[in-house]
Amino acid sequence: MAGKHIAPTRTNLLRLKGELAFARSGYELLEQKREILILELKRFIARAIEAERKADQALAAAFDALREAQFATGVSGVVSASRAVNIESGLTLRERRVMGVPLPAVELRMNDNPPYYGPSGTSVWTDEAVLRFKEALASLAALAECRISVMRLAQEIQKTIRRVNALERIFIPDYEDSLHHVEGALEEADREAFFVLKLVKDRLEAEEK
Repeated sequence: MAGKHIAPTRTNLLRLKGELAFARSGYELLEQKREILILELKRFIARAIEAERKADQALAAAFDALREAQFATGVSGVVSASRAVNIESGLTLRERRVMGVPLPAVELRMNDNPPYYGPSGTSVWTDEAVLRFKEALASLAALAECRISVMRLAQEIQKTIRRVNALERIFIPDYEDSLHHVEGALEEADREAFFVLKLVKDRLEAEEK
């Protein structure tokens, strides 16, 4: 919007003032949104770091238990026991919104009916491996929730920053320039009208003398 292309009328002056006020209000709201999203992002980054640490520990413990089970019963014994394990798992996904951003809530469901196998051909490490891998799966679900939230928040922050920058560097200065142009043109027109009226008044007074 170039100011010189806008007709210097009272109607355009009022319109520009309203649009400038709206743009400034939008800028303030977007700034508040950006700050809230950044705080939320920091919180989820901290959660993601902790979730990753727990997931790494859970997976390490699970594979340690698996190795011990292989030492105790052999690879074939572990493979045979694994075929008897019947665990049904699934995810329930919900969403909550933070400043319009959909963030996932991941709930892991597990349905199993132990014991899966008899005591022969297995060891306590076989049971331990099953338990540890179940815990690792839950840790991975929590990690996925945090990572997706971080990704979505970061994307929304980038979009919000682009909008803030556009308002701050383009739209608001453009409205201000246009408003200044129209105000200046109207003031000049008022001065010219006042000058003309004064001339007319002076001439009329001179004719009356």
